Amino acid sequence: MRLLIQRVTQASVTVEGRVVSAFEGPGLLALVGVAPGDTPAEADKLCAKLLKLRIFEDERGAMNRSVLDVGGSVILVSQFTLYADTSHGNRPGFSTAARPEVAEPLYRHCLATLRATLGERLGAGVFGAEMAVRLLNHGPCTILLEA
Repeated sequence: MRLLIQRVTQASVTVEGRVVSAFEGPGLLALVGVAPGDTPAEADKLCAKLLKLRIFEDERGAMNRSVLDVGGSVILVSQFTLYADTSHGNRPGFSTAARPEVAEPLYRHCLATLRATLGERLGAGVFGAEMAVRLLNHGPCTILLEA
């Protein structure tokens, strides 16, 4: 499982012309990719890491605060292309990404895990949908977590 986390000052997800998630202020946009064999335990580990990752600045300007410390929001978006295989040719292959019937339950598990802590400060994309994801990356700061 992979989480590509971006520290942002605003983010939104639009599906078919309708905004399904958005926030202004400090937070994270997290893209989640699932591989075959990934487990709920791995998902729990990555979700805990996302919540505790100290990538927000403290009063001295050091990255020393988590999204929880700053009262920030999170939008979680399913992103199978995080498992793109570009080792052969120029067209990515996606055979290393989990099939939707495996990936969607783990994505929903992550949402439930994060919602238990973040409540209304958690937004989500729509699994399998064509989405317009907008963000204003702060830093920029982009971190890849893998389980």
